[in-house]
Amino acid sequence: MAAILAFGPFRLDAEAEILFKGAEPVPLGRRAVALLRALVVRQGAPLSKDELINAAWPGLAVEESNLTVQIAALRRVFSEEPGGDSWIETLPRRGYRFVGPVVNEDNTSGPTPHLEGVQAPALPDKPSIAILPFQNMSGDPEQEYFVDGMAEDIITALSRMRWLFVIARNSSFTYKGRAVDLKQVGHELGVRYVLEGSVRKAANRVRITGQLIDTATGAHLWADHFDGGLEDVFELQDRVTTNVVGAIAPRLERAEIERAKRKPTASLDAHDYFLRGMASVHQWTSDANDEALRMFRKAIDLDPDFASAYGMAAWCYTWRSINRWTIDRAQETTEATRLARRAVDLGADDAVALCTGGYALAFVAHDLDSGAAHIDRALSLNPNLAWAWHSSGWLRAFLGEPEVAIKHLEHGMRLSPLDPFVFRAYAGLACAHLLAGRYEEAASWAEKALQRRPNLLVAVREAAVGHALAGQILKAQKAMARLRQSDPELRISNFTDWIPLRRPQDIATYEEGLRKAGLPD
Repeated sequence: MAAILAFGPFRLDAEAEILFKGAEPVPLGRRAVALLRALVVRQGAPLSKDELINAAWPGLAVEESNLTVQIAALRRVFSEEPGGDSWIETLPRRGYRFVGPVVNEDNTSGPTPHLEGVQAPALPDKPSIAILPFQNMSGDPEQEYFVDGMAEDIITALSRMRWLFVIARNSSFTYKGRAVDLKQVGHELGVRYVLEGSVRKAANRVRITGQLIDTATGAHLWADHFDGGLEDVFELQDRVTTNVVGAIAPRLERAEIERAKRKPTASLDAHDYFLRGMASVHQWTSDANDEALRMFRKAIDLDPDFASAYGMAAWCYTWRSINRWTIDRAQETTEATRLARRAVDLGADDAVALCTGGYALAFVAHDLDSGAAHIDRALSLNPNLAWAWHSSGWLRAFLGEPEVAIKHLEHGMRLSPLDPFVFRAYAGLACAHLLAGRYEEAASWAEKALQRRPNLLVAVREAAVGHALAGQILKAQKAMARLRQSDPELRISNFTDWIPLRRPQDIATYEEGLRKAGLPD
């Protein structure tokens, strides 16, 4: 079967598990992509629910509701196209079938789809690197989370070095599963160096292989492999990091290298659960978010001082709140606040813990000053952490500093130019431009966010307010109808529970826009 399946404006890269719409990757979890692959390969043929569950959750016993959720996610993506709502047909008591546009094999080669026609970013004014996802040489697909975690840990270590510009995980991982030209990768991401490698895990032994490429010349600056027991995995990562740093800057002070070696936990089992949680976080769905929270709690049970695990658990509650998935707001606010405070208390030198814990304190607990201080600390520790720049941008908007917010969001986007999670930054830019009085620009950024993630409620909110204040009442009312359908309890009287604005004039701006768009008092 071809690796690329094309139908309508979509291209499904079955090997990389990515769906593209035109040139842009569609933010879908791998379960949804696996279902889509099964459906389009047998276009027009009925597939039973059992067949589809086996395709997306092989070997696992899952409830039928999980299948329904993933089918709904696919339908939301297709609903933007004329007639797209009916591309996946429900067959009562039988299953589903794909009846959309004719599926063709696309064997064309050429530029990476998501950057066709897009101007590549310029090289930064300091050494720059992207760490591509490592290849899983273990022969076991269940080890993907472990292999991805190895690359992510090396990204984190290199990111702590202020003199180095490091592309964020979410952009470098768009190349996962692809045969790529490293010179092209360097051009697309705007970096001088690329690190690629592989991981082989067998029983209790691990081998990490890496090679560092100068994308300007194609020269191999360094290549080696490191073997050890599973208990040595942190040391093996350190050896890769140290060799990469030495190849780029041989005179780097030893203190910087030692700083990069700090690890978030000494417990290998806790680290394993943390990696499993991160793999779920990057799917961005409700079910995956619940699974991530479960994994982070297991990591905390094994290591009660694991700051990053507390921070990411707090983030899971934050993401629930952002998407209005909260069931018991008071209880979840209390728990998110507890986890966040534990994260920042334990993680004074942990940028991930400070960023995620700080943002939870700001967004969920409405403690803006404390949240800002912790995120500022995170950025001082790791100036390459795109997630922290995005969080800082949103927080600066909440604090009434829209121009600073825009600068921080744009810098985060440069650090991660291909980030599938960029819709969060787009929605933040919408909020910032709205508070700066640029209503049409705010609505435009909100619509861009919705193109990337049609069900992102904060972007629907910004679209409703932006369009209303720009005089586009019909567009505002349409956005408000979507918002109220997803959150029928939202009112003028309680919307600040969802967006912790500090300045009275900013609250008044939102009240005016929401009221004009049709939100009841």
